[in-house]
Amino acid sequence: MSGEDAVVVETPAPAAAPALGEPMDIMTALQLVLKKSLAHSGLARGLHEGAKVIEKHAAQLCVIAEDCNQPDYVKLVKALCADNNVSLITVPSAKTLGEWAGLCKIDSEGNARKVVGCSCVVVKDYGEESEGLNTVQAHVKAN
Repeated sequence: MSGEDAVVVETPAPAAAPALGEPMDIMTALQLVLKKSLAHSGLARGLHEGAKVIEKHAAQLCVIAEDCNQPDYVKLVKALCADNNVSLITVPSAKTLGEWAGLCKIDSEGNARKVVGCSCVVVKDYGEESEGLNTVQAHVKAN
């Protein structure tokens, strides 16, 4: 096998990180936090799993999609978070939240395919300390 026949496999570039000194925006930070939590089996996805984690007082953070078309669903999640002192962050799209929570297939180019929408994700374990986690925690304290 000559050098010309070698197969080159490119790894996908990581999410664009902000330049040093620039503050990370909340959506980028939240995406990093959710990916780390997913890697450490620290996510509860959907209303059923999320409600169980919140009621066990094991929830660190709750993320809900703004485009959820079920008002009772949103009301229930907000009430559970308020009753159990769980911080709540909203994101614009359920499809985006589903992708961040790992509810998709990743193709050979590293792009998400077959993304399943997810209206609610609860973080029960952040995984490891990161700049994204610090940004998310600072955002939660400010609001």
